[in-house]
Amino acid sequence: MYALQSVAIFLSLATVLLAVPCQAERWPQRVVRIILPLPAGTGTDLAARLFAERLAERWSQPVIVENVPGADGILGVTRFVGSHDNHTLLFSFAGPITINPLIHDSLPYDPSRDLVPIVSAIDNFFAIATSSSLGVDSIDGLVALARKEPGKLNWTATAGLPQYIFAALQKSADLEMTYVPYREVTLALQDLSESRVQVLATGVSILLPQVQSGKVRLLMVTSRRRSPLAEDVPTAAEAGHPELLFEGMVGFYGWRNMAPDLKERIAADIRAVAADSAMVARLRSVGVAVQAGSSAEFAAEIEDQRTKLAPILRNAKAAN
Repeated sequence: MYALQSVAIFLSLATVLLAVPCQAERWPQRVVRIILPLPAGTGTDLAARLFAERLAERWSQPVIVENVPGADGILGVTRFVGSHDNHTLLFSFAGPITINPLIHDSLPYDPSRDLVPIVSAIDNFFAIATSSSLGVDSIDGLVALARKEPGKLNWTATAGLPQYIFAALQKSADLEMTYVPYREVTLALQDLSESRVQVLATGVSILLPQVQSGKVRLLMVTSRRRSPLAEDVPTAAEAGHPELLFEGMVGFYGWRNMAPDLKERIAADIRAVAADSAMVARLRSVGVAVQAGSSAEFAAEIEDQRTKLAPILRNAKAAN
């Protein structure tokens, strides 16, 4: 009798234990939501929706994108962390993870605790551009002119990484230039084309119309590889400034305490989607490059960017 009861208990326990991995293997079991801390209509938004469409096919569940822009990504990340939902992912640029903790005394989230890097997905290309009327065609030419005319050149940048990239150039080259803030990049671009500001650091795709009109010149992109929209423009390393190498990386993040095996499985699915040639071509046409490696590589890239930015941000705070 006792033997039969023992066998029954053993079988019950075995059933429970076997059921656990089955539950994990069946993820997702319902709609998956991707939170994007950027507005609709951007290249990153297009990428998020293309990934969502193809992941839905692989997962046999709907995958929807929710745009939560504002406050340098803080609103979107806070929404993600506060969802406490294992069917919600974050698709974000690196700023909320690498920059915000360095410039804000407190945040409603802890990147190290609340966000699990799953895999990088795309690279948004940033560039340093000048007004064509300035007459320089390289970063070194810009540096030479700024040294010759200290305090006379105006510069601006979109908030976040582009701003700190150019601040790093000023610090390393010991340049004296005047920063001009703008609420909207379109106004900055207009003033750049008319040479009311002489330098703008921002996304390549934003600059391209004025480049094609001949009013603006791209001096370099900050990524490891050249932009698909400006293949004749050198990278930071090619321009002789490897210290300005900063990837505009965007990737997927999971929730706190995400199971490692699930993280790796989602990463593998994202890499498979990223290998789709039609998707690569569609993103390339808007200046976005697919870049999907391993989870470990993504985590290392985040830490590397944070480490490189720390002294730049300290210098920026000291200057203010």
